[in-house]
Amino acid sequence: MKFAIIKTGGKQYKVAEGQKLKVEKIIQNQGDNFDFDQVLLITEDNSTKIGTPFISGAKVSSKILKHGKGEKKLVFRYKSKTRYKKTKGHRQPFTEVEITKI
Repeated sequence: MKFAIIKTGGKQYKVAEGQKLKVEKIIQNQGDNFDFDQVLLITEDNSTKIGTPFISGAKVSSKILKHGKGEKKLVFRYKSKTRYKKTKGHRQPFTEVEITKI
């Protein structure tokens, strides 16, 4: 099985060809191709390449499927005895990509 570990948006993801995943927002147009160049590890049939910290010259190609926002997270602040309460919502933007080539 062929897979790679990439770093994007401050997080690390284990990806394989044909896989769809949601990552932090990438500023590209929908339908464009995008290359992840921060590749930490690549595993093919019996060989494994490990970077220090990244593998030089390695790329993981992907296609941008859509942009969107995640579920709403509620942030509630409360202080007792002072009648202070505040509710705030947040929706994290994301980009859905499909891995085409490792």
